[in-house]
Amino acid sequence: MIAIRKAMALAAGLGTRMRPITNERPKALVEVGGKTLLDWALDRFAAGGVEHCVVNVHHFADMMEAHLDARTGAPRITVSDERGEVLETGGGVVKALPELGSDPVFIANIDAIWEEEGAASLDGLRAAWDGARMDALLLLAPMDATLGFDGPGDAFLDPGGQVRFRGEADRAPYAYAGVQILHPRALAGRSVSRFSMMEVWRELAAKGRLHGATLPAFWMHVGDPGALAEAEARLARPTR
Repeated sequence: MIAIRKAMALAAGLGTRMRPITNERPKALVEVGGKTLLDWALDRFAAGGVEHCVVNVHHFADMMEAHLDARTGAPRITVSDERGEVLETGGGVVKALPELGSDPVFIANIDAIWEEEGAASLDGLRAAWDGARMDALLLLAPMDATLGFDGPGDAFLDPGGQVRFRGEADRAPYAYAGVQILHPRALAGRSVSRFSMMEVWRELAAKGRLHGATLPAFWMHVGDPGALAEAEARLARPTR
């Protein structure tokens, strides 16, 4: 199992679907289950052995930096400033590459949480990583164990572990759970510009270099006020 010491939390989004809550704060600082979405991601990274995490900021950037300055413990944080322009999921990672280095890294959205002690899912991703066969490895949530995801699913997982996107199919059995391992070579030749990571994934899928691993826990996409309330209610359930 490889050691992954660096990661990035994608936290620069405007959070428009979370309004009116995000009229006063960034989505990354919305609280669920007693802590912010950003801290859910950072604490998960720390449990998984990540020592250094890049966090990109745009919406309420000063508030984000103040929150990050107040954190203690792992991981060490570097801010990637996108005040001038939101670069989306792909461009934001390209801008952060000088800090992320040349080895595989974790990349995470900040609007996904799941019921799990420790970092079993990150450990499972690391165990499934094979740099000879893949350039990106996506964590995939089974659609029958999700909350807050209203779409028809994102992807299929072939027996060999390769990811196929839903395309023209009516439904797919998996949703992207918001975490991936990415080798920086997948972004070779790309400049700092506004583009989605989906462009990279489609290129890798066509080459057979995009793989997936299933999340062994109940997944919650906290993308709007309704999903936030549902996630709060689930997390508040008595443990058995």
